[in-house]
Amino acid sequence: MSTTQLFGIHAVQAALDYSPQKISRAWVDGQRQDARLKQVVDDLLALGVQPEKTERKKLDRMADGKNHQGIVVAVELPAMHSEDQLKLDVQALNEPAFYLVLDQVQDPHNLGACLRTVDAVGAHGIIVTKDNAASITPTVCKVASGAAETVPVYQVTNLARVLRWLKEQNIWVMGAAGEAEQTIYDMKLDMSLALVMGAEGSGMRHLTRQHCDFLVKIPMAGQVESLNVSVAAGVLLYEVFRQKQKA
Repeated sequence: MSTTQLFGIHAVQAALDYSPQKISRAWVDGQRQDARLKQVVDDLLALGVQPEKTERKKLDRMADGKNHQGIVVAVELPAMHSEDQLKLDVQALNEPAFYLVLDQVQDPHNLGACLRTVDAVGAHGIIVTKDNAASITPTVCKVASGAAETVPVYQVTNLARVLRWLKEQNIWVMGAAGEAEQTIYDMKLDMSLALVMGAEGSGMRHLTRQHCDFLVKIPMAGQVESLNVSVAAGVLLYEVFRQKQKA
């Protein structure tokens, strides 16, 4: 079973809250005594995991020099979900559907950042392509900072077929495209919705675009032509979230 290392109090607490059975080992800075770290250590002990006291330099290496806040844990990587599981989960919803669809997005940092935003806005999951796309990896988990444990990622082989099926479930498919005539702020978006983002650089594939009910863009006032895909997804997801909150 593949494992990864999570670090930082927030990420470790998320693992304790949502998938404690996947934590196998823990390392803690033996010199730190702050209350937040002590609570996490107590939770690990209650789980039956004895944190290993170690030097800060070792934790620095384990966390690639990033801020670990004195705690690192080894966890089993979250599983990818199937197209069949997606269909079951969509049909079980008792509220308007809200999904992010990534069309061949390959950068694991972008997938990790999208996971954090999807978790923050309360969306129901991320749909990714099986080929030419990032999947759940240690890098994704580190960037997601706990959200990989809370947000299901569905891996599908035929995205066009899945988009057709989503529309049959009365879920609107909205694509993000810089050449769209309407901006995200022109649209009413409090319905069941799947937001489709294209790959870094190339954008959505032609067939994916054809299956969108409508396209939107983010208004741009500066000189750059586009935003990073995870940043753009954050802007779009939060506008949908804002409208859903008002509905």
